Amino acid sequence: MSNGQNPYGGAGGGYATTVRYGSEPVQNTAGDNNLAFSPGQPPADLIKDTTTASFATDVIRESRQQPVLVDFWAPWCGPCKQLTPALEKAVRAAGGKVKLVKMNIDDHPAVAGQLGIQSIPAVIAFKNGQPVDGFMGAVPESQINEFLQRLIGKSAGSEVAEALAAAAEARTAGEIQTAAEIYSAVLEQAPDNADAAAAFADLLFEAGDQEGARAVLGKVPPDKQDAPAVVAVHAKIKLAEEASALGNPAEFEARLARDPNDHQARFDLAVVQNALGKRAEAADNLLAIVKADRNWQDDAARQQLLKFFDAWGMTDEVTLASRRKLSSILFS
Repeated sequence: MSNGQNPYGGAGGGYATTVRYGSEPVQNTAGDNNLAFSPGQPPADLIKDTTTASFATDVIRESRQQPVLVDFWAPWCGPCKQLTPALEKAVRAAGGKVKLVKMNIDDHPAVAGQLGIQSIPAVIAFKNGQPVDGFMGAVPESQINEFLQRLIGKSAGSEVAEALAAAAEARTAGEIQTAAEIYSAVLEQAPDNADAAAAFADLLFEAGDQEGARAVLGKVPPDKQDAPAVVAVHAKIKLAEEASALGNPAEFEARLARDPNDHQARFDLAVVQNALGKRAEAADNLLAIVKADRNWQDDAARQQLLKFFDAWGMTDEVTLASRRKLSSILFS
């Protein structure tokens, strides 16, 4: 799609500056990494280690009281040693609004396997007994604070947060042009805002402008390229490229009608289904392969499913449902 065809104007280049929120333009709060939490006296058990046996109590049950971060680590992992102190600092600063539970995956690998964690350090946030968000890698302290701000909630006066919420609402209502203009204005004022960049790039991707989406993602600072929302759009673009090379899904459906055990046809069909927005069907086809033959093509079906999870996001309903199904298959 050329810039002239692009429904969002100059999205691939500069950002629009005419959109305001309320009575004032959006202010760049990216440099302010101090969480607006009351200091208070943090609970004594704010940070603790857990085991497979105590995970249900320490994480699932406890997350019904406040969010719980689970830090998956191992003694040999250098980046883990960098991340954990920063996590502990941020959690203590939150004054009891969130807890941190650390799990050594060498001693307790089962839970990490159930959640599809393939590299560490990995942090998964639980609320009300369910995984709701997360990130991987030794991210900088500023990104940890941003993660906690999203998890716990920013102050009501955060204009950027309000603008992003308004953009998301406009998109849900089908007002795509309005949403794009809001994201553009946020990025004009806060060009390093990874959430706004990812959302804007996703709009362009959905409009068929993969080049424009890549251009927007390319402006995300290097230290925020591994933000979950940015990773998700990158994954969407890659999966779409893979699907376009496969061709017509009818071919794979016909092959499966002849031979339900044609795992390659089922795998390729899942990739195409995902590109067509049929997430549940795509996940179910990959889960069927895992259930029938876990070792097919060196565990290719499960690996592809994890790529889908990256693209869909940790909080996506199909991601959560499919993770539960995958856990049932692997650990039943």
